[in-house]
Amino acid sequence: MEAELAALARLAASTVVGAMATAGWESAQRAMGELWRRVHPERADTVVAELGEARADVLAAREHGDEQAERELVVAWQARLRRLLAADPALVPELRRITDELLPPTGEAGPPAGGTRLTANASGRSRVTMAGRDINITKG
Repeated sequence: MEAELAALARLAASTVVGAMATAGWESAQRAMGELWRRVHPERADTVVAELGEARADVLAAREHGDEQAERELVVAWQARLRRLLAADPALVPELRRITDELLPPTGEAGPPAGGTRLTANASGRSRVTMAGRDINITKG
């Protein structure tokens, strides 16, 4: 169970930090605040405020191409989420649901922070078969 909690905490932290630079930011902040209110209501407002500060850090890191700063935020939030799940393992399904809702649909811009980004560059000629027809593509 410990390995499962750690994996979920990492995915959720990466997803939340990634969402900080998107239009889904307010949903992420609200959802995290609700989780904290269930376990540590006295800390919830502080956590929400700290998420706001972390968002400013993510935006600055992305503006300056500072991937390390973003990775450090993921690690910090991972530890916090792991402690929250340890305090109340019943939050696991809720955190999974929140993470699923915040993950960008396939094909949208970039992975969550700390994820892997694959890029491809093409040059020359390519041939693609689409709907039974060959399509030649020349970059030029």
